[in-house]
Amino acid sequence: DHKLLKGAPFTTLESALYLLELGVPPEDEVMKHVAALIFDGWREDGRIKVSPTGGIYPCHTALAVNVLCRMGYADDERVKKSFDYFLATQQQDGGWKCNKYSFGRGEETAYSTPYTTLEVLDLFRYARVLNKEQRLDRAVEFLLEHWVIRKPISPCHYGIGSRFMQIEYPFRGYGLFYYVYVLSFYDRAKADPRFLEAFEALRSKTVHGEVPVERVVPKLAALRFCKKGGTSELATRRYQEILRNLTA
Repeated sequence: DHKLLKGAPFTTLESALYLLELGVPPEDEVMKHVAALIFDGWREDGRIKVSPTGGIYPCHTALAVNVLCRMGYADDERVKKSFDYFLATQQQDGGWKCNKYSFGRGEETAYSTPYTTLEVLDLFRYARVLNKEQRLDRAVEFLLEHWVIRKPISPCHYGIGSRFMQIEYPFRGYGLFYYVYVLSFYDRAKADPRFLEAFEALRSKTVHGEVPVERVVPKLAALRFCKKGGTSELATRRYQEILRNLTA
């Protein structure tokens, strides 16, 4: 039905990310079909429509492009146009914003959306401009400043509180683990005291160097690779990737 975000947490886009995390190769026929479905929704301006009806939001495009990048399509001309789309639509505060005002139009909605910005920085890990583009440094600064602000900001009200601080795996929302993981790829963040404070908060939760899963969607809770309450081998691999990034 081309509804790529229908059926959470087993949406087409999320399920593809789980499979990649579990080691299914992008060359697998199922994964090739997923890529084809995503490209079916691609538009000439670089955005991706994830449903036949409804609007096209930056967060949806960012998630879809992330899936394509992780499947090895970062050098595809269509994906490069999506990179250009994000660079052209960056907000004044350095982030990206979904203009969907579900909670009204309070003063907090003047800010960009932290989760969308994190998703965009995630996909730019695969772009040739990584650590060469000042506009991405501005996005990093926006997220580092949110570590200080903490209050819910943007039209979607993303904040940094007790829920954010719980380790969620697999990555599927705005939380400490995903925040530190993505920012660890950016030179602009690595030596910043705000990032180091966030990293230390994550490090302090590890158990003998392994990452425990503190929060997971109930429908995923029975799966071995992300079982709540125990350490996860695959989550630990992501943590080890952070450590390598910080020593690179």
